[in-house]
Amino acid sequence: MPRDSQHLHPRRPPVAPLHAATVLLLRDAPAPGGAGAGTLQVLMTRRSATASFVPGAYVFPGGGIEAQDAAPASHALADRRPAQTGERLTEALAALRESFEELGILLARREDGRWAGPEDIAALDRQGPFAAQCAARGLRLAADAMYPLAHWTADRNLPKRFAVPFLVARMPPGQEPVADESEQFEPVWVRPADALARHEAGQFFMIYPTIRTLERLAQYADVQAVLDAVAHEQPLWVSNPRSGLLAGREERYMEHEPPFGELALVCPDGHGQHALDWQCERPVPLLRNVQRLTAPNPGVMTGPGTNSYLVGEPATGYIAIDPGPQDGEHLERLWRAAGGDIRAIVCTHSHADHSPGAAPLKALVAAHGRPAPPILGLPSAPTARAASHFAPERSLSNGELLTLTGQGPEGEITHTVEVVHTPGHAANHLCLILREDGLLFSGDHILNGSTTIIDPPDGNMADYLDSLARLDALCLQHGVEFIAPAHGYVLEGARAAIAQLTAHRLAREAKVLAAMQARPGGSMEDWTRLAYADVPPRMWPLAQRSLLAHVERIRMLMDE
Repeated sequence: MPRDSQHLHPRRPPVAPLHAATVLLLRDAPAPGGAGAGTLQVLMTRRSATASFVPGAYVFPGGGIEAQDAAPASHALADRRPAQTGERLTEALAALRESFEELGILLARREDGRWAGPEDIAALDRQGPFAAQCAARGLRLAADAMYPLAHWTADRNLPKRFAVPFLVARMPPGQEPVADESEQFEPVWVRPADALARHEAGQFFMIYPTIRTLERLAQYADVQAVLDAVAHEQPLWVSNPRSGLLAGREERYMEHEPPFGELALVCPDGHGQHALDWQCERPVPLLRNVQRLTAPNPGVMTGPGTNSYLVGEPATGYIAIDPGPQDGEHLERLWRAAGGDIRAIVCTHSHADHSPGAAPLKALVAAHGRPAPPILGLPSAPTARAASHFAPERSLSNGELLTLTGQGPEGEITHTVEVVHTPGHAANHLCLILREDGLLFSGDHILNGSTTIIDPPDGNMADYLDSLARLDALCLQHGVEFIAPAHGYVLEGARAAIAQLTAHRLAREAKVLAAMQARPGGSMEDWTRLAYADVPPRMWPLAQRSLLAHVERIRMLMDE
């Protein structure tokens, strides 16, 4: 983990979340005209305009978990599945109680097993002791009809936060929602896609977790499909979103989305002020000792552009990682961001979007009176393409340490960068680990949002997978949590990202092998169409390069 001294914002504990529960009541509405398959609908209601939390928003019924929801008497009155723990039962009872208090929906069964009906609902006082009233009427609470769909914890930067399981249940037959006209108003059955469209049009205000839940729910055709998906008793997702600024507006991101890891690094406690816009004009501080400057070379192969990094600070000088293409304005910005004090230039590999800027950056530093920094890396292998020729002034060794030191207000400052030889994407590829802060500079070996091309003969899939395993071991050894790639945002959870990438490559290789077996006399184009059927055809020419690398590895394994 990064040293506290290197964080851009002072550490602060987020507000402890309050515990609540909510339920998505679902039904299948007939298709227009009364014929055809059912259409999934969810029950939503509008919060009071004077509510202290998200006034006027359309939500699912729910609320805070109360002592009565965890009381033994309430638990004894509930029907439960064997997999429902005491905590899960309490959450279900809270959601069940809240749906009754807010909308008059009663998920309860009579002694003969039939669902509670309008006469049962009319006999109960919504503001009275819920469980006791149900018990007096001989009703059992149908907690077993509620299944976990998701779990949301509000962003760390909010002054009031909730930790909320989102449960799903089929709407009991013969009941109609009636709002309490105090907390909730205007209950409405709506298709998830329609709710999202109305929100987009400014007619149906919803908050982030509601929107994202509806986006997932819209993938299901009917209630049974949803219930089948949650039958394993585990939430389909668990999320504690993070926020950043995009085009000057606050936006939130879930764990699987590319900006999430960068926000975790830069704003670990949820300050939410980190700008996520891709731009080339200004360096982006990631830590006090790490800046990123993106070259103006966006494209299919480079994403938003090639990331150049500066490691260091004024007291120590800087190491420039991947100066990028030979773009004068980009190199001058990089030089200025370092205050002209660049002590070394390291190229992760020889490709044309990474190394050509090294020599002119060195010349720029020297032209302004500073000692000329050495250009470091590994020379291009004979297998490299002509456009990827690179010859460093000094070759780095696997395991070599590059150290920056200086005196700061609190004593000596040290930044140690370990060199890791990681062939695979290119034979001369290097990754770098900033040891003190657990940060891996991955070059093109690991990207955010895409998988790198392995292009034989300089690219080698067996070497690539071996390098991933080596990086995983080093991440464990040095406590590396974050990855700074040459293209895209910072990734969080380095070892999980490596494991996921390894699994993805092996799964793709299994598809390649299946394609080879299905078409033993097929061409590379034939195998690409089969193995990359889930990839847009416009990307097949690029995919074919990695397919060749998989084929070479498969044949190597067969020959062993």
